[in-house]
Amino acid sequence: MARPIRVEFEGAVYHLTARGNERQRIYRDDEDRKLFLATLEQCIGQHGLRVHGFCLMPNHYHVLLETPRGNLSRAIGWFQTTYTVRFNRRHRRSGHLFQGRFKAHLVEADRYAMELLRYMHLNPVRPRDKNARVPIEYRELLQDYRWSSHRSYLGLDVCPNWLSLDWLSFFGSKRNRAQKEYRRFMDDAFEESIENPWENLKAGLVLGSSEIQERVRDILQLKAGDEELAWVARSDDQSSRKTAANKVAQGQKEICWKVWIRVSLGGERRIDVGRSMGYKDGSAITQILKRLERQLKNQPQWTQHIDLLKGEFDKTLSSVKS
Repeated sequence: MARPIRVEFEGAVYHLTARGNERQRIYRDDEDRKLFLATLEQCIGQHGLRVHGFCLMPNHYHVLLETPRGNLSRAIGWFQTTYTVRFNRRHRRSGHLFQGRFKAHLVEADRYAMELLRYMHLNPVRPRDKNARVPIEYRELLQDYRWSSHRSYLGLDVCPNWLSLDWLSFFGSKRNRAQKEYRRFMDDAFEESIENPWENLKAGLVLGSSEIQERVRDILQLKAGDEELAWVARSDDQSSRKTAANKVAQGQKEICWKVWIRVSLGGERRIDVGRSMGYKDGSAITQILKRLERQLKNQPQWTQHIDLLKGEFDKTLSSVKS
């Protein structure tokens, strides 16, 4: 099995997650959750991390963290090993607690902090179908959930001294105003279609602009392992697909087909497509694609048009790469 790629540099920001071995629970009770957070606090102090948010789920966890020292692997390796030892000792068990190595997605906080906080904090109430809307009656249930940073962002709990609320600044310059805007931003997620930020993950590793992707590419080229070189190749391929898709989209009169080509064939982020077309965010693009999907069910002849577009895209992509 290929090892996970690690891109580490000073000031990098990550979405970190790990599941229990065989999807088993990593906490059996609230004392385990307290032990987990106490171990995380110790890790932050020893390794100089900055945690911007967290959410504990029964068989996995999410953490949004920054590494001022560029020491992700060493810090989280210590954290998971230490928690496993303490958990095993408490429950008189042995063996692995986590399923393989942790996953770490490099993220560009300036562009994605708000969306990542919302998507992560919604985990306790999100339906099994990740695309389904969250019922409005779950809002109070989420507000009462103790095992995430949501209540600290709302100002309902005293913020732990190890949790940074710097990302509230993305919602407003003053603390009270920022907390109100954060609450409104979270409330807007209920009974609405919220874009999944991970749909915009590039090559399974980076959530961010072309600038941060270029930085990652440069770092991985220096490491020059098989997995790193494969990632660079995938990243270059994505750039070619975007160029080819834009060329094909220019030949379409209807906006729905322009959008479908750029998102489905070119792999562009919905928010980027939306802004390039004059929309505020990617929600309008999501609605356009949903309407097109419904129309396709009633007009099966459109599948021929899709086949033609795919053929044109393949030819254009070959030309771009040559």
